[in-house]
Amino acid sequence: MYHNPRKRFGQNFLVDQQIIAQIIHEIYPQKDERIIEIGPGLGALTRPLLQVLDHLDVVEIDRDIVIKLEKEFPQEKLTIHATDALKFDFSALGEKLRIIGNLPYNISTPLLFHLSQFSEQILDMHFMLQKEVVERMVGTPSTPDYGRLSVTLQYRFDMEHVFSVPAESFRPIPKVESAIVRMIPRSQSSRTVKDEALFAQIVLAAFSQRRKTLRNTLHPFLKAEDFSALGIDPGLRAENLSVEKFIAIADFLA
Repeated sequence: MYHNPRKRFGQNFLVDQQIIAQIIHEIYPQKDERIIEIGPGLGALTRPLLQVLDHLDVVEIDRDIVIKLEKEFPQEKLTIHATDALKFDFSALGEKLRIIGNLPYNISTPLLFHLSQFSEQILDMHFMLQKEVVERMVGTPSTPDYGRLSVTLQYRFDMEHVFSVPAESFRPIPKVESAIVRMIPRSQSSRTVKDEALFAQIVLAAFSQRRKTLRNTLHPFLKAEDFSALGIDPGLRAENLSVEKFIAIADFLA
C-alpha cells in the first residue's frame, strides 16, 4: 500500500519489520479482545494484528487511507471509524478496551488528555510517541522531565517506557527519536481526588511558570497558613511535588 505522507496529519509511517514485531510482542493481542488502533496508516500494525484478532476497530482521519484500508481488509474483520480521534467517543466501543497506535506527534498531548477521560473503560494502551513526550509522561519529581503532563497522566495511569525506536524506522524519517509507552489505568480506589476540575486547575497554575515558587504560582489558591497545614514548603517549585501532594492540595481546597 503506497500513500504520500501528509504533513498536516503529522504522518510518519513505521516500516521497520523488526520494530513492528517487537511492538506486537509487547501488546500480546488475544483473538477475542476489543482492540482499537488510532491512525493505522499503511497497516504496519493492522496486518499482524488481524492475523491474530477476530476483529479490529481503527480510527483514521485521512480519507485516502480509509479508501485503501477498505479495499485491503474485509468489513467483517475491520471496522473503520473515519473521524478525528480527538473528537471520537471511545466509550461507545464498550468496556475493557485495548488502545494502540503510532500517534501523530502534532496532536499527541491533547489526544492523551482526551483518552484519559475514558480510563474506566480502558484495559491498557500502547502508543508510539516522540521519545521526549514519553520521558515527560514517566518523569519523576525534581527532574526536568516532570511537569503538567506527568502529573495529569500519572494521576490516572501507571506508565512504562517500554523501548525506544530510532528515526530510521519510519518513512519519511522524522527529526526526532520515538518510543513505545505502556499505560495501564489505576484503580479508582488507589488515587481519587474529590474535584478533578479543581485538581487540573491547581496543576496547570503550579506549572504555568516553572521557575517560580509555589508561593507565587498558587497564590490565588493557598495562603501561608494553608501551606503550613498541608506540610508543604511554599519555597518549593511545582516540579518538586509528587502527584499525591497535588491531590492533597486539591482535596484541601475542595
